[in-house]
Amino acid sequence: MRRARDTPGARAASGVRPAPEGGAKRHRPWLRLPRLSVLRLPRSRRARRLAVQGLMALCVLALLPATWMRMGSGARVGTTADAPAREVAMVFGAGLRKGRPTPYLAHRLDAAAELYRTGRVKVVLVTGDNSRVEYDEPDAMRTYLTERGVPDDRIVSDYAGFDSWDSCVRAKEIFGVDRAVLVSQGFHIHRATTLCRSAGIDAYGVAVDEPRDATWYYGGTRELAASGKAALDALFRPDPRFLGPQEAGVTEALASATP
Repeated sequence: MRRARDTPGARAASGVRPAPEGGAKRHRPWLRLPRLSVLRLPRSRRARRLAVQGLMALCVLALLPATWMRMGSGARVGTTADAPAREVAMVFGAGLRKGRPTPYLAHRLDAAAELYRTGRVKVVLVTGDNSRVEYDEPDAMRTYLTERGVPDDRIVSDYAGFDSWDSCVRAKEIFGVDRAVLVSQGFHIHRATTLCRSAGIDAYGVAVDEPRDATWYYGGTRELAASGKAALDALFRPDPRFLGPQEAGVTEALASATP
């Protein structure tokens, strides 16, 4: 079988572009990259001043919700030694790792177990995410607490605490909690305390101390955005994702704790 000759006509017929003669680069407009515009500062002094003032105003607006959260919690945040006597301690979920509480969640649960051992609370309400069968924060939290001496019948699980507002509203409306000691890390406890107070709970927050590592700084930065949502939740008071009928878990646990 004879091979077709390699001629310009044959290459054109086959759809192959001929190579440029002499090794010169062919201009390809379809490969031209778009020109990027350079951000330039305003030229006039007045325009620069207005730009700086606008940037400062945006920063202030971004910080307002977080500032309000801290002011709203006020003197209602302290340590386990400062916590007043309440019937219920409330622990917010903070993630699982291979089915076990993450270090941050474990530290929250350690603080709750200490509150129970010292007699400051009688019942622990664990609230977290169980939106998937393979992910069950409340049961993992319950297991951790029982391993540290908290009786199983003194632990109540809320399986629909998908965020702080949902947890606070459900604690009040579903479980009938009127007063509680909340347990979380320092960067979160002010928001949690303010939200639970907005939901009608007389709340005191225990701030679990943590080293200033990357996780801590990430949590603090995340609070800026979360505080904005929390302010809207406190203002408009939306229903949680799942509300449902009232549950007697806390009432029954308190009854079992009465001598």
